[in-house]
Amino acid sequence: MRRALILPSVVLFLVAVLATLPSAATPQVAQPPKQPTAIGTGGAAATVDVLATDAAVKALREGANAVDAAVVAAAVLGVTEPFSAGIGGGGFMLIRTAAGKVTTIDHREAAPAAMRPDSFFEGGRALGFNDARYSGLSAGVPGTVRGWEEALRRYGTMSFARALAPAIEVAREGFFIDDVFFDQTRQNLDYFDDIASTRALYLDPDGTPRDVGTVLRNPDLARTYERIATLGAAGFYGGPVADAMVEAARNPPVLPAANHRWRPGVMTAADLQAYAAPEREPAKVGYRGLDVYSMGPPSSGGSTIGEALNILEAFDLGAMDRARAMHLFLEASRFSFADRNAFLADPAFYPVPLAGLLSDAFAATRRAAIDVGRAARSPVLPGDPLPFNQAPALSGQAAATVTLAGTTTHLTVSDSAGNVVSYTFTIESTGGNGVVVPGWGFLLNNELTDFNFDSLTHPNRVEGNKRPRSSMAPTLVLEQGRPLLALGSPGGSTIITTVLQILVDRLDLGATLEQALAAPRASQRNTATTSVEPLFGALSEAQALAGSYGHTFSTSDEIGAATAIEFLPNGRVLAAAAVALWSSTPAARAASDREVARMHFQLNGSVSG
Repeated sequence: MRRALILPSVVLFLVAVLATLPSAATPQVAQPPKQPTAIGTGGAAATVDVLATDAAVKALREGANAVDAAVVAAAVLGVTEPFSAGIGGGGFMLIRTAAGKVTTIDHREAAPAAMRPDSFFEGGRALGFNDARYSGLSAGVPGTVRGWEEALRRYGTMSFARALAPAIEVAREGFFIDDVFFDQTRQNLDYFDDIASTRALYLDPDGTPRDVGTVLRNPDLARTYERIATLGAAGFYGGPVADAMVEAARNPPVLPAANHRWRPGVMTAADLQAYAAPEREPAKVGYRGLDVYSMGPPSSGGSTIGEALNILEAFDLGAMDRARAMHLFLEASRFSFADRNAFLADPAFYPVPLAGLLSDAFAATRRAAIDVGRAARSPVLPGDPLPFNQAPALSGQAAATVTLAGTTTHLTVSDSAGNVVSYTFTIESTGGNGVVVPGWGFLLNNELTDFNFDSLTHPNRVEGNKRPRSSMAPTLVLEQGRPLLALGSPGGSTIITTVLQILVDRLDLGATLEQALAAPRASQRNTATTSVEPLFGALSEAQALAGSYGHTFSTSDEIGAATAIEFLPNGRVLAAAAVALWSSTPAARAASDREVARMHFQLNGSVSG
């Protein structure tokens, strides 16, 4: 027996149905068919793990609202998807309330106060990525627990104790390790076996990854959740958990036989105590009569998607052949990324010219720079949004996109009252910084490598108490004030292009939501080549893009793993997850199984798979 290898899980919830779903703590033997969509009425939940989705649906059935259910699911994901997200990291939650308010909760990690622009420098040069990542230096002050507390306090109905109960059960009872979990452990093996606490939790006694089909229990994490359930966020940011985090960051528990140097960090108890999760206005643009909301700074997701949509709005994409429409999509993304790389940073440290970046007038200048018949050569230079800004701002600084893979998880939840949550959270790279906090069962993040840590002058340079720029883009589309789409994706900087491509396919090019999520991806981030998934190269438009428009491609096994909800007429809801069927190697196919949807239907008083 083992947990499903088919992980993105989409569940539709009918408020009138009382059929019982399996316990969130019980790994299921019989697997439902792989289906990418579900349609019904009421609320919906889409996550990357069936146990998390089941827990969210059970909460909805018991009267929770979408915010409650999002926290329930996220806490379970912290157990079952620990290499992608968890309480050692941070994220961004976009909320639309039943009353129509759209807001965001920023719980992005923050740099410890003692960090400086040259903290990742030695001998006058910046560290290499792995040297920076696998260290105490890369760990930002975690924001997830504070973000959950703020979401529940401001917009939820559940106590922390109720919201964390399913996750505590899963952590204690365990879940079955699958091929993806095994492969992600193997990717980190050379570093995980350096750290005593990480080795003890994730490796067998012989130093190999825990076998597929075995049960992984995490009683230390259950104990951490129990402390938070009793004391709230104060139980995480103070006391023994906080002390252990500080010690793990400042003195990683390196084994004598370690074959890497693990540099100490500078996190303190005061850094943890000072952490806050502010509520922020979302980034917003109008697009073809719709309102598109996403995350503003310190994330670059909302501004970059918004700028690209503003550029594209002047083109009648629906009247074009797909090759020309895709050319314009790629070019809008290319030019928007040039601006993203130059101007996005923590707004508490740098006056991000957000109004200018999202203005129609600035978009017109960027549109004029696009050759409608030929791909530009990257890197293109950033534009100048400052004349179009509503407040004084500083000049930006051109920079290359950091294209190293990041790992996040995204979930989307709605309820029958009209609350909607689009939520992306992370510990950055797969496995974070590689250090499990001894005695408490969670990995620390390596989020500070999201700074331009090799620069002493860039707006996104390292500074104490600063939040690194993100690409996370939880997104909501409203039509006349009512929800139309809620979506998001993991994938590092490809999050932005994944969400943008889904929006263009769905809103402009006639694709259904299922088709938009399943379409092979192309990601242009102001780089010399456009990253594409294997099947994209076989499409007719790819041949035209290369031959007629001069685009060059490099192949990537996987781009994005989006989940989405579409709100249909007559109170119906469509929940969908991306289906990746184009991976070309055994390892890639194992990873892409995570994109195949697994769902339960609740319909007419019955539960079917």
